[in-house]
Amino acid sequence: MDWTTGSWTTEPAHVALADDGIHVTAREGSDAWRTTSYGFVHDTEHALLAPFEQGTAVEVQFRLDFTHQFDQAGVFVRVDAATWTKAGVELSDGTESLGAVVTRDVSDWSLAPVPDWAGRLVTIRASRSGDALTVRARADDEAWRLVRVAPLDAGATVQAGPFCCAPSRPGLTVHFTSWRVGDADSALHTDS
Repeated sequence: MDWTTGSWTTEPAHVALADDGIHVTAREGSDAWRTTSYGFVHDTEHALLAPFEQGTAVEVQFRLDFTHQFDQAGVFVRVDAATWTKAGVELSDGTESLGAVVTRDVSDWSLAPVPDWAGRLVTIRASRSGDALTVRARADDEAWRLVRVAPLDAGATVQAGPFCCAPSRPGLTVHFTSWRVGDADSALHTDS
């Protein structure tokens, strides 16, 4: 995908195109969350979105270089303000963690530590097939890990693309190295 193809949900503090991708600097306090446990609604994520068609997958790759609580980047999949999924890596309580937030009016959150991913190229892949969104991730060229299978209305108009947020500090700059669209995964399980 061309980095100028999509449109931002919230303009970042700074965007710089480079030969090897795009550098996105998040605004302090940027985040995406709805209600659960915290009681607030944040819809200030920096997501560069383009149409996400049925039967396709979107892949986003970035260099994992986080230093502050809740620094995050990955793939954002949006139906509307109350129906979206963000999946990627987030620095939570001092550890890089792979996870997803699935929001249907209220948000949920799942995380799994991946401290050995620090400093590496991380790819997050979201596949849209039927009534499901399947999210996988990997560092460098390792095997794909299943992150989440979530419901996604088969007939919905959906957008997806790279995102980043910096809820707790200014100055987070994420180096996204690629944004690709291709065919959705053919099966949920790799041995199918």
